[in-house]
Amino acid sequence: MNVIKTDIDGVVIIEPRIFNDARGYFFESYSKKEFDEKVRPVDFVQDNESMSSKGVIRGLHFQRPPFTQSKLVRCVKGRVLDVAVDIRKGSPTYGKHVAVELSEENHRQFFVPRGFAHGFAVLSDVAVFQYKCDNYYHPEVEGGISIADQSLEIDWMTDPTNTILSDKDFRAPLLKDFDSPFDININLYTE
Repeated sequence: MNVIKTDIDGVVIIEPRIFNDARGYFFESYSKKEFDEKVRPVDFVQDNESMSSKGVIRGLHFQRPPFTQSKLVRCVKGRVLDVAVDIRKGSPTYGKHVAVELSEENHRQFFVPRGFAHGFAVLSDVAVFQYKCDNYYHPEVEGGISIADQSLEIDWMTDPTNTILSDKDFRAPLLKDFDSPFDININLYTE
């Protein structure tokens, strides 16, 4: 696998080695050994999958301590714009984001460490999105940042008049109105 560093430390794009032949293609989507060596040791404990239609934006989500999560995400059908926003107080990249297109064609994956809000916008008619988490889901500690926050300068590549959000995502606060439970000293990978 090829690991591509981004402008924010710890957030990386992963490109698998793809083997094509007359039958189709094959690639290893995850190897703990290789991930631990090339990215960081992470113990993923839960896999999730969602299906969404064009115009859906899910996010920007995170879980508060002590149940923070790192995520390894990918799109197995369709196309999404995937976004990670640094919400660690004191970080030189606080409020900055990395955005990457993930699709069934490019087979890219995106690693989002702890201390980041995460979300994605569906760019195709339908998208099936999968992600590994290194902590279990705890609804009582979930949080979010508004996808409409202009200070984040995210181009979601969607028509804002046709955006589909959940009620909780619609009500999420702006970054300026948010008291982050994370600081620059958070261990991005484990608690």
